Amino acid sequence: MQLNYLYVKYLNKALFTGTISLMSEMEQNDHRKIGQELDLFVFSDLVGPGLPMWTPRGTIVRQELDNFVWELRSKHDYDRVTIPHITKRDLYDTSGHWEKFADDLFKIISREGKEYALKPMNCPHHTQIFARKPHSYREMPQRYAETTMVYRDEQSGELGGLTRVLSITQDDSHVFCRTNQIKDEFLKIWDIVDTFYKTFGFTLRVRLSFRDPNAPEKYLGTKEIWDHTENSLREIATDRGADYFEGPGEAALYGPKLDFMAKNSAGREWQVATIQLDMNMPERFDLNCINEKGEKERIVMIHSAITGSIERCVAVLLEHLEGKLPTWLSPVQVKVLPIGESHFIYATAVMDALKTAGIRVELDISDETLGKKIAKYKKEKVPYALVIGDKEVENKKVTVESRDSGNLGQSSIEDLVSKIKGEIKERK
Repeated sequence: MQLNYLYVKYLNKALFTGTISLMSEMEQNDHRKIGQELDLFVFSDLVGPGLPMWTPRGTIVRQELDNFVWELRSKHDYDRVTIPHITKRDLYDTSGHWEKFADDLFKIISREGKEYALKPMNCPHHTQIFARKPHSYREMPQRYAETTMVYRDEQSGELGGLTRVLSITQDDSHVFCRTNQIKDEFLKIWDIVDTFYKTFGFTLRVRLSFRDPNAPEKYLGTKEIWDHTENSLREIATDRGADYFEGPGEAALYGPKLDFMAKNSAGREWQVATIQLDMNMPERFDLNCINEKGEKERIVMIHSAITGSIERCVAVLLEHLEGKLPTWLSPVQVKVLPIGESHFIYATAVMDALKTAGIRVELDISDETLGKKIAKYKKEKVPYALVIGDKEVENKKVTVESRDSGNLGQSSIEDLVSKIKGEIKERK
């Protein structure tokens, strides 16, 4: 009996200790804490909860992620488009969003009494760009992409850091294509998703997000359309050999989707990218192409966002990488740390050489000791620090400190530039 008591007491203590340790690790790697340490974003009570503002450093991270997505999209002939942030109610009446999405809309009444809304998504606007003129089957598919903010009136209790916000930045795209082009277009987007997330070391699994059969009122379109589109996605995932599972009730209101789930280094799984098949929006907006017979042919839409949202993507990356962003993504790639004032002139020349080479660099000319400068550089998780003292000035070299590998010894500026530019090019 005494032994059992001691065993249970010990086990409970171990479990408690393990739980505390895990909680401490999670708190340490919380993206909000890391984002503050790296000076990436800020929230203001005056602006409001769920409305992050991005600092100069954070804006660089956002832009680099978007540039990467666009680089991958451009290989598949996407065209950039631009739309306004508000719309008349009429657009969302036609799309069905005003009826089905009403609680999530930020609604606006103009001084003339007309109803508008801040856009919660981009697809209805993009339909109108497609519908501006007739399209031959020879012009299909049409691929539109845009990185822009959308706005959703989330409840305050649901907001949290960057993972749940009111202003959402989407790297959004819509492919307008024929039915026989669906599979090819899905697989092209899937290739983009795989390339993007493998760059950061993620392993993905796929959720087939289907409608809730017990709540048909939540969705647009007929059962026949939904059955057809869901079977199409199931076939694509099977042919791809994907690790997938089905999620009833997770579909968009207009169609089923492939949601990509990424597990971070702490073991937490997040929904990130999404690819969605939509046969309802083309019906509601009467979208067609002219086929080989000279007849109107109903098209389909494929919606996709590679990051899901840039806000959530940054949050997931910060926690997954523990703030140690790869060189190409780091807002500051190199810190130049002169030991004393007599080293400032050479340190400035080093900084200028790196800037000319297109490397993001900062020069620390504070009165702090070298030890404190290095401590600050480590806290900011900058990939490289260059220490400059008498020997470095004399030899026209720098002593390189690597965030990930420690002291790398002395290097010429030319060799250092080549090394860093190589990492940027290879997205390391």
